[in-house]
Amino acid sequence: MNVLVDTCIWSLALRRSSPQDLPQIRELKELINEQRVVIIGAIRQEILSGIREQSQFDLLRDKMRAFSDFPLLQEDYETAAAFLNACRRTGIQGSTTDFLICAVSARHSLPIFTVDNDFSAYQQRLAISLYQSRQ
Repeated sequence: MNVLVDTCIWSLALRRSSPQDLPQIRELKELINEQRVVIIGAIRQEILSGIREQSQFDLLRDKMRAFSDFPLLQEDYETAAAFLNACRRTGIQGSTTDFLICAVSARHSLPIFTVDNDFSAYQQRLAISLYQSRQ
């Protein structure tokens, strides 16, 4: 089964200061080796945003091009908005990108690999699953 990898996991793996033996990084490497990683354009944008040096941006952009963007439909954006609205009605806040990730996860039954605790709150209200690391 493929896994939708959230920005925070990519950030851990790509940060120079992160110890490469973190369980999340080891798990991401395994998923990459197994060709089970799914990424959407909004996650790619978050990964590449805020990089000051053009050469670093270019290097990271080129590395990330190894992963194709999962195709999204109009329905995904509509579902993301509905999810955001439903969660806000119950006091759960989140970003539009988070709810887009949830919409893609729900439509394709893709577990989300994340360390962002917000997704545990979303899971209380939405038909999403979180990836359980093997590490």
